Amino acid sequence: MDAETVVRDFCGAFSRQDLQEILAFFSEDAVYHNIPLAPAAGLPAIEAVLKQFVDPQREAQFEIRNLASRGNVVLTERIDRLHIGGKPIELAVMGAFEVGEDGKIRAWRDYFDMAQLTAQMS
Repeated sequence: MDAETVVRDFCGAFSRQDLQEILAFFSEDAVYHNIPLAPAAGLPAIEAVLKQFVDPQREAQFEIRNLASRGNVVLTERIDRLHIGGKPIELAVMGAFEVGEDGKIRAWRDYFDMAQLTAQMS
């Protein structure tokens, strides 16, 4: 499976809000980094971060506005709609994904405006 398909499928998985399905996209040693927060390295750390906004009782969506890829790197411009702390959040995000030859995400970096996020959480 090519990297672009992996990332499109991964973004689509968020609408189902199944944490185990989402985690299955990652390699064991993957790194998830919400810039400017500290990175989460390894599946247990990624799971701990994702538990903050993956909730099967709520709707979520990663709307891909634009996508570019070269080799194993995929860039996404997205609107992420999710719930954090029980509050609905809509956030413009630029994401960078690195996908291994095994079809697993090895690195995921999201860049967003922290002020936009905190304003919606208050």
